[in-house]
Amino acid sequence: MPSMTPTTSPTPRPRTAEVRLAHTSDVDTATLKAARALLYDVFDDMTSEDWEHALGGMHALVHEGGELIGHASVVQRRLLHNGHALRCGYVEGVGVRADRRGRGHGAAMMDALERVIRNAYDLGALGASDEATAFYTARGWQPWRGRSWTFTPDGIQRTPEEDGCIYVLPTSVPLDLDADLTCDWREGDVW
Repeated sequence: MPSMTPTTSPTPRPRTAEVRLAHTSDVDTATLKAARALLYDVFDDMTSEDWEHALGGMHALVHEGGELIGHASVVQRRLLHNGHALRCGYVEGVGVRADRRGRGHGAAMMDALERVIRNAYDLGALGASDEATAFYTARGWQPWRGRSWTFTPDGIQRTPEEDGCIYVLPTSVPLDLDADLTCDWREGDVW
């Protein structure tokens, strides 16, 4: 009689959770509260202004087992480039719960937001931390090499601390990555 050895099936790869895409107005209060708490856990320097910046646009949300484990959003902003005001899909609040990172959730959320950007905006933009630059460049985001500025209540002002941290996703408008780029004004971090 042949020997019977138990067979084990290979360990399944973690399945990327499904991304829900919804406008802020369609996200219930409990989910917005959970998203805010998640981002405060992910980022040591998160502020109330940072949270406000993530509202008013489309949210990419990942739930697992009924819990929110990932959030990202894209909001509309105006950027001035070579004398033209461009409609920009600006990415905010990209975060995945620490124990769920490395499973493709961030990429899945960005896939959803990049689809929105490509179909609705002249370009995409975001401010990237040093740790996130490889993630964004691998997705086709390009570093802005020119100088950065902002419209303020006191006029246009330089934002040299942001130079090298701004990344763009070109869509339908030709961009000169070495030119100046000016963003609209907002409270807190302007970029």
